[in-house]
Amino acid sequence: MSTSTTSAQSPEPGASHPFSLPPPKLPTQLGPLGIRYDFNDGARLLLPKGAWHVNLIDADSGNILFASDVEGGWVQSTKKYFVRFTIKVWQRGQQIPVLDHTLDLKDKPVLISFPVGTLGDLIGWFPYAERFAQHHECQLECTLGREIADLFADQYPDIQLSTPQAVVMAEPYATYRIGLFFGGNTAQQPIDFRVVGLHRTAGYILGVDPAEAPPRLTLNAKPRIIEPYVCIAAQSSCQAKYWNNGHGWRLVVEHLKSLGYRVLCIDKQATHGVGFVWNHIPYGAEDFTGDIPLRERVDLLQHAAFFVGLSSGLSWLAWAARIPVVLISGFTLPTCEFSTPYRVFNSHGCNGCWDDMTVQFDHKDFFWCPRHKDTERQFECSRLITGQQVINPINHLHRQLQRSHAGDTHPKNMSNCQ
Repeated sequence: MSTSTTSAQSPEPGASHPFSLPPPKLPTQLGPLGIRYDFNDGARLLLPKGAWHVNLIDADSGNILFASDVEGGWVQSTKKYFVRFTIKVWQRGQQIPVLDHTLDLKDKPVLISFPVGTLGDLIGWFPYAERFAQHHECQLECTLGREIADLFADQYPDIQLSTPQAVVMAEPYATYRIGLFFGGNTAQQPIDFRVVGLHRTAGYILGVDPAEAPPRLTLNAKPRIIEPYVCIAAQSSCQAKYWNNGHGWRLVVEHLKSLGYRVLCIDKQATHGVGFVWNHIPYGAEDFTGDIPLRERVDLLQHAAFFVGLSSGLSWLAWAARIPVVLISGFTLPTCEFSTPYRVFNSHGCNGCWDDMTVQFDHKDFFWCPRHKDTERQFECSRLITGQQVINPINHLHRQLQRSHAGDTHPKNMSNCQ
C-alpha cells in the first residue's frame, strides 16, 4: 500500500500549507552518505543521486506504507499527522540498511503550528499540545496568534509560544499542523473532524488521548462588576451559526433580568450580517461589545454567573474561564462542542449539517444551509429552538447557583457548579 510519493510524482516538499507554517525547504536531519530526513511534513527523505531502496514503516503496527526503488530525490509520506514512522534506506543490492531511523521525539525540537485568526478552535485544541509535550518529553514550540498566546503564556511556561512570524526553532525535528481539514481529507487527520468533534480532532492528529480538557487561563480574583450578571454573545461568522428564532433572545434577556441578573452582551460587533440580513445586539442587553483585548473578555467572563451563547469562539472562551455555558446550536450536533449539561438542541427538524459527512461547508456562503437553502425550512435547526427551550436550562442552572451559594450575598464568581 503506497502512501508516499517521490519527487518525480509530486511537487517539491516545502510548499506552503493553508493557514499554517510551511516546512523547512530541506530536511533538517543529516544521515549517512548525504541522506537528509526529518518529520516536518510527515516523513521526509531527500536522497542524493544513486541506486536506493526505501521503506517507510508504521513502527507501531509494522505496516509497510511505502516500498520502492528510488534513483534519488524526494520521498515523502502522504500522512502528515502523528505516525511513529521508521525510515529505512538501502543501497540497492545490499542487505544492511544505511539508514534505519525510527521517530523518537524525546528531547527533540518539535513544532506544532496552529492557524491564526480563530478563537474557539484554539481554545479547544491547545490542551492537546501540552498533552503531546508531556507524553513525548520533547522541546515544544507552538505558533499561534499573539493575543491568544498571551492568554496562555503564564500557565504554560514549559512551552515556547510564538507567532508564525517569529518562530524560535530554526531546525525542528518534527512539525504537526492542527486545523479543520475539509473535503474528506485523510492525509492531515486520521479521522474526519466531523466524526470526532471540533476540538478532539487535535488529539487524534497528535496521537494523544482525545478526552477534552479546557485550557488554563490566568484568572483575576477581583471582579469588575458588583451586581450579579450574565454574559451573552449573539453574533457569529455565518447565519447558520446564529439563533434564528425571531423572539428567542428577547425572551431570554427579559427572563434573565427578571431573575435579578444584569445581561452583558460581549460580542465583538453589535451588528453583523451580509447583504440585506443584519443581526443586532439582543433587545434589552447591555452593550459591552467592541474590539477589546481577550484578556478583558476573560475578566468579565470569569466573574459572570454563567454564559449564554452559540457554537462560536466566546462560548469556548467562557468554558476556558470555568463558568457554566448554555450553548445554543442546531447546525452542529452536541458532540461537536465541549460537554456542557446546558446544551440546547432541537431534534424535531433538520439539524447537524456541519457534522454530516455527505455535505461540505462553504466558507464563502454566509447563508449556507446545504439541505434547505431558499426554502421555508432554511435554518429551521435553530428557528425551532424556542425561547422557552433555552429558559428551561437557565432556570435549572439558576436554582443550582442559588443552592450552592445559599447565605452568600457576595455576587462574585458563581461558576464552579458545573
